[in-house]
Amino acid sequence: MNNIEIQAVFESEGRPDQQQIQCWVDAALDGHNQDTEIVVRIVDEQESAELNEQYRHKSGPTNILSFPVDLPPGIELNLLGDLVICAPVLEKEAQEQGKLLADHWAHIVVHGVLHLLGYDHIDDAEAELMENKEIAILNKLQINNPYSEV
Repeated sequence: MNNIEIQAVFESEGRPDQQQIQCWVDAALDGHNQDTEIVVRIVDEQESAELNEQYRHKSGPTNILSFPVDLPPGIELNLLGDLVICAPVLEKEAQEQGKLLADHWAHIVVHGVLHLLGYDHIDDAEAELMENKEIAILNKLQINNPYSEV
């Protein structure tokens, strides 16, 4: 069972409910053979920018930050990690890219969960692998390829 905790410190009209987020997390974790816990924190641009600066040394807010748990040897917990999602950035991106807001939310949640599982997009080969995984998961959710041009 995948448990999520939602920390919504920023409210927006387009924010998905816990059931929707749970569905997207479960889809991304399909085939992952252990129970997990994930914290999903929904924030404003200020908190996102502060965390982005502190942990990635990049200025400004970003759509999502993923913080995988790095436990010391011998400590066994089901906690996979934390996702910090900036709702205003997501809303702006969806509008600019001509995407349905719910579809963009789904993509970003799936993207973040894959980061927690160790996927990355630092080089082209990793990026292609991760994007193909995202496309396949979203397809199962009946959401169009987020990388195709609108």
